[in-house]
Amino acid sequence: MSACPRLISILLTVAAASAETVVLRNFTLIDGTGKPPVPNAAMVVTDGRIRYAGPMAKLPASPGAAMIPLNGKYVMPGIINLHGHLGNVKGLVQDPKNYTPENLDANLKTYASYGVTTVVSMGSDQDLVLQRRAEQRASGRPKTTRIYTAYRGFTGMGGYPTSAPGMKGVPFEVTSREEIGRDVRILADKKVDLVKIWVDDHFGKDRKIPFDLSAAIIEEAHKHGLKVGAHIFYYDDAKNLVERGLNALLHSVRDKDVDDAFIATMKKRDAWMAAATLTRELSAFVYAKPPVWLNDSFFSRSVSPDVVKTLGAPGQKAVASDPRFETGLQVAKRNLKRLVDAGVKYGFGTDTGPPGRFPGYFEHVEMQMMAEAGLTPSQIIQAASRNSAEFLGAGKDLGTLEVGKWADLIVLGRNPLDDIRNTRSIETVMIAGQKVN
Repeated sequence: MSACPRLISILLTVAAASAETVVLRNFTLIDGTGKPPVPNAAMVVTDGRIRYAGPMAKLPASPGAAMIPLNGKYVMPGIINLHGHLGNVKGLVQDPKNYTPENLDANLKTYASYGVTTVVSMGSDQDLVLQRRAEQRASGRPKTTRIYTAYRGFTGMGGYPTSAPGMKGVPFEVTSREEIGRDVRILADKKVDLVKIWVDDHFGKDRKIPFDLSAAIIEEAHKHGLKVGAHIFYYDDAKNLVERGLNALLHSVRDKDVDDAFIATMKKRDAWMAAATLTRELSAFVYAKPPVWLNDSFFSRSVSPDVVKTLGAPGQKAVASDPRFETGLQVAKRNLKRLVDAGVKYGFGTDTGPPGRFPGYFEHVEMQMMAEAGLTPSQIIQAASRNSAEFLGAGKDLGTLEVGKWADLIVLGRNPLDDIRNTRSIETVMIAGQKVN
């Protein structure tokens, strides 16, 4: 008979407080590598790192360890989101004034509660994020979602997304190679985890950064050993930037289907489809009518009643809707599937954080939409764990539930390999072997 969720939670809390070693027992292990799941599995976690993960029959002796029964449960790696935005939004309002310690910490807590154990904040940050990242890395064992950051992204002078509410002054707005060199040096000095460029005109409504400036950003970043990812929409921008050395697409191409020439360029340059961000497209049209998830307790547990009421009101204007993004979503799904099938490297990302793109909940919706695009549950889990850790250069410590790595994991009540929507059956989340509160 399986242990109840409350008992598991109590045991994990006690174990984290009183024991250096914890043994999880009698569960099905989905380790994120793509290997078949291991039934009747066990895991030994010492000081937050995995010392054993495999069949119960081979469980090593662990005298004095806290024994945690997970009978009938499923354990998968924590979710790594390669495209989020931290700190700027409260409710449905985006403003740099919201970037406070309290709001940043609340964002991280929300992500963690949904099993997102690592997030890359993509270019809309302030110095506080660097402080929090430094604190996490100095401690060695963070108790909340791990931070990676691009700090401040790039656009041209007056370029997209500076026209969006709350975004003026957030990215670097550059006009010359000299400005780019200066700003990339700032990023290098701050040891950002990658560099972000916004390359979009929002259906011709906004200014798009000139191609020569984007190419210069890539070149300057590479001089400092920094990867570069780009917000793109159009096929031509994506292909041309990859040809100039862009390391990662941070959205799917959404204006047309990719072709063999595009795939060949991606593979030749070893470029990543780092984040498809299908939920980004969804959020841009779905609020024309109240979405069904407003009544989902898995959603509303992290969202204020006022936000739910606003989004459920007929004709709401708090989050804009544009039907052109519905077409873009279908293109994005097809392109994700074709790139994956062709062997292009791919990760997982959502663009959560801005108004209407809800951290934590949307990561699970993204997984569902990736399945609708034709990916298998195993491919989706690998994208959100092993693959994303590899993109970050963090595969030695994160991404899979293997010996030597941090125990960043999710305990589920149902099998996500049967239906990826079962990632929502969260009973416990652990980061570095510590239960998330």
